[in-house]
Amino acid sequence: MAKRDYYEVLGVSKGASAEELKKAYRKKAKELHPDRNSDNPDAESQFKEVNEAYDVLKDADKKAAYDRYGHAAFDGGMGAGPRAGGYGPRGGGQGDFASAFSDVFEDLFGDFMGGQRGGGTRQRASRGSDLRYNLRISLEEAYAGLQKAISVPTSVTCDACDGGGSEGGAEPQTCPTCSGIGKVRAQQGFFTVERTCPTCSGAGQVVKNPCKKCGGSGRTETEKALSVNIPAGVETGTRIRLSGEGEAGLRGGPPGDLYIFIEVADHPIFQRDGMDLFCRVPVSMTKAALGGEIEVPTIDGGRSRVKVPEGSQSGRQMRLRGKGMPALRGAGFGEMYIELAVETPVKLTGKQKELLREFEESCAHSNTPNSSGFFEKVKSFWDDMKG
Repeated sequence: MAKRDYYEVLGVSKGASAEELKKAYRKKAKELHPDRNSDNPDAESQFKEVNEAYDVLKDADKKAAYDRYGHAAFDGGMGAGPRAGGYGPRGGGQGDFASAFSDVFEDLFGDFMGGQRGGGTRQRASRGSDLRYNLRISLEEAYAGLQKAISVPTSVTCDACDGGGSEGGAEPQTCPTCSGIGKVRAQQGFFTVERTCPTCSGAGQVVKNPCKKCGGSGRTETEKALSVNIPAGVETGTRIRLSGEGEAGLRGGPPGDLYIFIEVADHPIFQRDGMDLFCRVPVSMTKAALGGEIEVPTIDGGRSRVKVPEGSQSGRQMRLRGKGMPALRGAGFGEMYIELAVETPVKLTGKQKELLREFEESCAHSNTPNSSGFFEKVKSFWDDMKG
């Protein structure tokens, strides 16, 4: 099958300038890139055809050979001249092809890689890093919410050069090593290796007269004092984002963000489970047996009276509605659960021991149903083992 004319492939006239060729190539390559045309089975071959055409026409020597001899200049029809010189998409021009393809790749995906459209150059300024600050608060503070003053070590825009990095406000200059691309390429056999420019560290520009205060970075280290609003209902793991409060960007770039990670400290009285609170309250044996009232604390600093039913056992729970934690940025409160822990008396006097013995002798099975039922099961177990 005869090859199409390279000018026809790119959609330009034979007298098109280098800039017109480049513009046409980028447009065609973006239109036909296989990643954007998964439903077109011919996209890959058409994409290769466009690359092949541009690889020839962008080079002055190869273009002159093509204009004179056409495709015959690269298929051996006119001798070995052009091929021996490394011309042609199948000759030794892999480096040129890699450069052309890299331009399209940056056009297609530059927004995701931190690049800037137009010529494949990188942005001169880069966004500052995000920062993390771990903040430990009490359960009472998590219940009520608070305004917290914190001090964060960070980088801020240099006030001597206004973030530009140059002494006297001079503009940075194009890096002489990479010509502003931010990357340098080296040919290693068949492959072209691309790495970050060692001179400008990928910025594409260098500062000839760096600011004495910031050393050319456009930012300085400092402690920043901030006031953070902690909403009621936060719990361990809650993350609060402060936009623009991270590190300043390099050479006037936008700042990063600050993320506050909340840790709620353990409480000596209350245990938390989401919006609910649990409080284990010891009660005397007589109070649990006879019933009565106990006074319990609540997380808001108040007090609530709770009725203990007669004959209560350890582990029994009572619920106080709406006495738990507030919903984070929402309405309503959780519950508070009181769990009874019946306490056995210790350090008894002789008189107290005598009274307990009399009480024990006066008890019937109905007074201790759990104990009576358990030992009846034990007696049945032993009888079965003997049988």
